[in-house]
Amino acid sequence: MTDLLWRLLAFLDSGGWVLWAILGVTVLLWTLMLERLWYLALVFPQQAHGLQQRWLARVERRSAAARHIRTAWLAQAQAQLSRFLPLVRVLIALCPLLGLLGTVSGMIQVFDVMSISGNGNPRAMAAGVSRATVPTMAGMVIAISGLFCLARLDQQSRRALQRLSDRLQQD
Repeated sequence: MTDLLWRLLAFLDSGGWVLWAILGVTVLLWTLMLERLWYLALVFPQQAHGLQQRWLARVERRSAAARHIRTAWLAQAQAQLSRFLPLVRVLIALCPLLGLLGTVSGMIQVFDVMSISGNGNPRAMAAGVSRATVPTMAGMVIAISGLFCLARLDQQSRRALQRLSDRLQQD
């Protein structure tokens, strides 16, 4: 276990401070997405069932007031289903940008080595190239995996809202 931890720390250090920033964004991103998956799987079905019971308990469901109540309930459900998703989108977009920042900072390190020692120190230049490519790769991997999960969250949210809308039909 400690060997694995040391390897992880070495990997994070190979990308510089930018890779640590990507790690922070990744932890926040996946925490929010896992919370949304948990909400969709366990919490929202109970809330939808409660709304359905309240709807069926109403004496009248065809009046303008009932339609407004139904519309308001569906709007609240949609707001709850899409909670945190704009932030998730921003974090997904931020990952490749942080990777690009890592590329730039790594290339600056390469140019610094070249200006100090010329082209004669390939080992120092390789460290800068590594520092340039590792954050780019990490940012892209996180963004791509986040996009797949976000697409699933969007799809499940739309389906859950449609099912709720179908259950709250006006007789």
